[in-house]
Amino acid sequence: MLRRISICLIVATSVLAVGAAHAQQRRQPDATPFSHAPCSVLDGQPCTPSFCSVFNDGPCIPEIDYPYGQNLQLTVESAPSQGDAAKYQKPGHDLDSIGDLFAALRSCWSPPEASSAREGMQMAVRFSFKRTGEIIGTPRVTFATAGASAEVRATYLKAINASLKACAPLKFTGNLGGAIAGRPIAIRYVDNRDLRRQAEKP
Repeated sequence: MLRRISICLIVATSVLAVGAAHAQQRRQPDATPFSHAPCSVLDGQPCTPSFCSVFNDGPCIPEIDYPYGQNLQLTVESAPSQGDAAKYQKPGHDLDSIGDLFAALRSCWSPPEASSAREGMQMAVRFSFKRTGEIIGTPRVTFATAGASAEVRATYLKAINASLKACAPLKFTGNLGGAIAGRPIAIRYVDNRDLRRQAEKP
């Protein structure tokens, strides 16, 4: 009886040792952190959360879980309400928070002239900043109102690029610059102006 128990213990120990070795091999660090699988209840830690939104034009992909908890997506209106007026004023100091960044980006927006604009037009772009406040590459369009002509789309994209170029480089504090450098920022521009009324004005 004692011999059987000893054999069972030896077999169990061997199985556990082999399982641990396999688990260690599976948990080897990945040289490309963006390729980690999204988190699930079956995954061990660490894992990479998956972020999805209306700004994504394809399947959701894992992204780095940055220390800032705020989501870097904002909406910029061409005619903000009086209650939101303060959110469209550029801070008079170096940008030190996500709120400061959003206010600066909102204050940059100069919509197209009413004669070439489309009422209700929406366009979203995605880009990133360098630590120094410069934009990395060219903003990429991720959404545009369905049915908008190519000419209207080009008009709004030109206005977006010109507005961002006029603002950049933004002045970040060291902390904010280090936290958002390379992090994707999605901006949805909404032309909510009453273009008919503007056209009727003498």
